[in-house]
Amino acid sequence: MTEAVSDRLYELMPAIYRIRDTEEEQALRALFSIIEQEFLAVEGDIEGLYDDWFIETCAEWVVPYIGDLVRVPGLHSGGIGTFSLRAYVANVLAYRRRKGTAPVLEQMARDVSGWPARVVEFAGLMEMTQHINHVRPHSLRTPDLRDANQLELLNGPFDIAAHTAEVRCVVSDRGKYNIPNVGLFLWRLQSYAVTRGEALALTSPADGRYRFDPLGQDVNLFNRPKTETGITQIAEEVNVSGPLRRRPLYEELQARREALAANEPPQTIYFGRQPVFQIYLNGEEAPIAPEAVSICDLSDWDIALPPAQTGIEAQVDPELGRLVIPGSEPPALVEVNYAYGFSSDVGAGPYNRSESLNDLFEDEDQIWWAGVSKYGTGTGNLYASLFDAVTAWNGLAGSYNTGVIAIIDSHIYDEDAQPLPTIILPPGSQLLIIAARYRGGDVPAAGPWSRNLNRVLVADGLRPHIREDVTIRGEIPVDGAAGKLLLNGLQIEGAMTVQCGELDNLILSHCTLVPDSGGLTVETVTTDGVCNTQLNIDIERCICGSLIVPEQVRALRIVDSIIDGVSQTYAIAANPAGDAFSPPTTIEGSTLLGQVYVKEFPLVSDVIFTATARAARLQAGCVRYSYVPPASELPRRFRCQPDLALTERARELGLASADDLSQAEREQVELRIHPVFTTLEYGSPAYAQLSVKSPHEILAGAENGAEMGVFTHLLQPQREANIRTNLQEYLRFGLEAGLFFVN
Repeated sequence: MTEAVSDRLYELMPAIYRIRDTEEEQALRALFSIIEQEFLAVEGDIEGLYDDWFIETCAEWVVPYIGDLVRVPGLHSGGIGTFSLRAYVANVLAYRRRKGTAPVLEQMARDVSGWPARVVEFAGLMEMTQHINHVRPHSLRTPDLRDANQLELLNGPFDIAAHTAEVRCVVSDRGKYNIPNVGLFLWRLQSYAVTRGEALALTSPADGRYRFDPLGQDVNLFNRPKTETGITQIAEEVNVSGPLRRRPLYEELQARREALAANEPPQTIYFGRQPVFQIYLNGEEAPIAPEAVSICDLSDWDIALPPAQTGIEAQVDPELGRLVIPGSEPPALVEVNYAYGFSSDVGAGPYNRSESLNDLFEDEDQIWWAGVSKYGTGTGNLYASLFDAVTAWNGLAGSYNTGVIAIIDSHIYDEDAQPLPTIILPPGSQLLIIAARYRGGDVPAAGPWSRNLNRVLVADGLRPHIREDVTIRGEIPVDGAAGKLLLNGLQIEGAMTVQCGELDNLILSHCTLVPDSGGLTVETVTTDGVCNTQLNIDIERCICGSLIVPEQVRALRIVDSIIDGVSQTYAIAANPAGDAFSPPTTIEGSTLLGQVYVKEFPLVSDVIFTATARAARLQAGCVRYSYVPPASELPRRFRCQPDLALTERARELGLASADDLSQAEREQVELRIHPVFTTLEYGSPAYAQLSVKSPHEILAGAENGAEMGVFTHLLQPQREANIRTNLQEYLRFGLEAGLFFVN
């Protein structure tokens, strides 16, 4: 048996002192344990110093210093959470030995930006008379109109058709097809893989038609990027996070069926070890074989379905996210593996949320654990529905101060028989409802635990969907604090309401409250008086509909989130009519779609308001590095737009201040300086993403030099600057390069 680490110094003491210390209740041992903790800290620092000698193991802050040793130019580093320069610094010497080649240019762009990239040498795509000694049969002047696959790729990064010459400058990202021009195509959207998510039946009862998306929207399935096999490889469609197309999937599966019929091994691209999608029926462990899947155009499935084929068990339209299971008896449960596209880790998603579990609770003596899964049996606190789990929590009657309900799959929870019961929070209690798996597999027994929830839960790979209205009520405490509710990783297609009572905290982290379904409403006034006056609402990394929060609530805090009130006009207001003010609100790094009326803004930073924003108290608080519509009434502003642009224009005209500008000049600046979004349609992969057509003042107007709004943390201008900084070092002499964003 080895000695405890905390007793190493104590064991070095002579035995006589340890015996005497035992007689004196071991006070000396307690002192040595404190010294041992400091010794362990020093020991850890020494081990860390050794790790910092190597680029593979060093801390993130050491990467730029190692880069200086190999003369890497000063580049922006977003860190592990956004993007890291570790791979570039590690391989920079190898890249320099191969400089001037297209693969190295592509790999450099990927390493310094974190974006998938593809290099295209436009000289090879120019329309020219061919020499008889150098015939290029793949580059015909007239495209083959019978090649549907080639026609789908025209003018994109994988285009192989010949084009007439362009003379516009490629550096401005406009001209392309010219002899000295090279194009770097970049993918800004990310691919998020859903594992065994429940497909949504189009009708009830099911008639064999399903959608991959649990909201029932038509969504283009995304590719799950495959790693390139070597530095000399140029990225293909299978290596980037782009939307799937019908044609290549159809051709691969057709060739697969022909190869299997001839007893030959099939070639795999999209359906190899990591298929782009899989289908499971009735909870079976094995998915439908790829050769039993047919790729179809299901755009008119309301009129007619493709005819059933022998040996085909499923028909899929990857461009619409639609699925048909042929047969007279639809399966009871259809699960799917697939990937969808989005800009960042915001809202409910199957990405890793481990950091959000740090220090959620203090140490507890007793905790009530529960799990929810459609495979649940009701034994060992594993419930088959969220209804049963919430009912069990409400029935504890305050027996436990802390509870955790973990939804351990990505299924759809729709309580057909009856609505979800109100979640009751007794005084001093705290409840966490989270999308996560238990590390041991089984739901642990109640007992003491430490504040590090990551030792018990794995918050990764899950996106459960709740198709119910959620109501919450905190019981009024006689003495002490009210209850606390935390939601993490949930997608809720329903209205969330905090009923009249007393709640201390409502924390939404990495959640989606579908914008068109009601958002969040807090009740504060009844015939008996005012309630929820102790409530603090924290919203972090969420997508949420309108926030109807009366001023009686203590405070509202929004960080790195999208508040979409377009369907209800108001993003934040005290009531649906918008004729009263919400409580003091702090907003950082967020995008608010709709009007905002609050009592006070203690701090607003890196925010985009798309409609009028008003504060009742203008003498308190600050708005900084944000876009504020002209008609807004907010406290003092610092480097906000379009105010800053108006001041710059007045200086150019030799005027004392922006107030001296004419109305025409003011309107001209205000019309130019406003955010332009790729789309504001929820469910679209580019939802709330700033378009590259937005003015530079907004695209690089945040405090850290990144774009304003919810995706400030992505540091996209810094990524682009990294690529442009390194281009000249790796380009051949005489060549020019342009950057083209694919999505």
